[in-house]
Amino acid sequence: MTDGPDVFSGVAGQPDLVAQLRAAAVRPVHAYLLVGPPGAGTGAAAQAFAAALLCPEGGCGRCRDCRLVLAGEHADVVTFVPEGAFLRVSDAEEIARVAVRSPVEGQRKVLVLTDFHRVQKVGPALLKTIEEPPPSTVFVVLADTVPPELVTIASRCVRIDVAPLAEATLVEVLIAEGVDPAAAAAAAAAAGGSIERARLLASDADLAARRTAWWRVPERLDGSGAAVAVVVAELVELLDAAAEPVRRVQAEVLAELDPDAATPGGRSSAPPSPSNAPRRAGLEAAHKRALRRHRADELRFGLATLGARYRAAVAGTAVEGGRLRPLVAALDAIVASAGALSRNPNETLLLQALFLELPALPADPGTNVGDPPARVAQTVERRSRKA
Repeated sequence: MTDGPDVFSGVAGQPDLVAQLRAAAVRPVHAYLLVGPPGAGTGAAAQAFAAALLCPEGGCGRCRDCRLVLAGEHADVVTFVPEGAFLRVSDAEEIARVAVRSPVEGQRKVLVLTDFHRVQKVGPALLKTIEEPPPSTVFVVLADTVPPELVTIASRCVRIDVAPLAEATLVEVLIAEGVDPAAAAAAAAAAGGSIERARLLASDADLAARRTAWWRVPERLDGSGAAVAVVVAELVELLDAAAEPVRRVQAEVLAELDPDAATPGGRSSAPPSPSNAPRRAGLEAAHKRALRRHRADELRFGLATLGARYRAAVAGTAVEGGRLRPLVAALDAIVASAGALSRNPNETLLLQALFLELPALPADPGTNVGDPPARVAQTVERRSRKA
């Protein structure tokens, strides 16, 4: 391979992951499992790896194979995305069928299985397919986590763990894409290590207001259910409003698919064309999953902000007199609530139960919740000047 940009150039902030995949492309085995949170780069890495597996030069980025794979149009790279909440028997059957087919163009084909943490009951049906595919087939399996249902399949794959992107990396990527440094820093601080979420938040004018609303929650608690109900209702409204940019982008995507069947507001005014109906149904299912994920991300962001407020209170509290104990208990309760989000709980009930446990805090007029992102931006600017 010649020096210069190649297929892995688009995988930002994951040098260890890229190094492992470069090495794997030289002498690949039958299956790889990339485990990492959404937005950490596993999707881009899987696409680049698929190109490297098909490219005669190991991922040059210039040949026909590389260009087609990166465009999502190569006949020998097949990507499966579960349409429902979990993989279905029909999904497992289709994966097995495609796995045994010969490559269309070359000597190898790549099956990318996304969101595989949703394998649930069909895991045993896929085990034989993934552990013993034909020599021409390579599986690249992507999962947010490894639930019990995925453990056996994971043991048959080369596992590569992918960490969330560092906040400074997100800032650098956003600035390189033309985002204002202050907006980039604020978005990165709220993105939870996801470049996709960081890009979305970079143009979200209401991000600072949502951060402030969560930061001020402890000041509004008085131990009563009435106060908790009011605060939770307001936060749920903010969650609803925060999804509007996602809905807008999704409406634009559907409008491009069926321009004559959508109004400017994104609602369908005519039936989609028969040829586009299956693709539209798949997109709508994917959009619903994206909205659920966005909402969970917003809740995690809010709980992280709330946790930062109580940590600040812990740092400013003397140990004597037992005043520290309820603050530490509050942090434990916040962490537990964040963990419960993976079980898709009722948001209102979750927040109400949490807030009833939290101690009130005095008003914090001197705190600027934008300070941490500002420090990240300054760090990135210093690095840029040194470079």
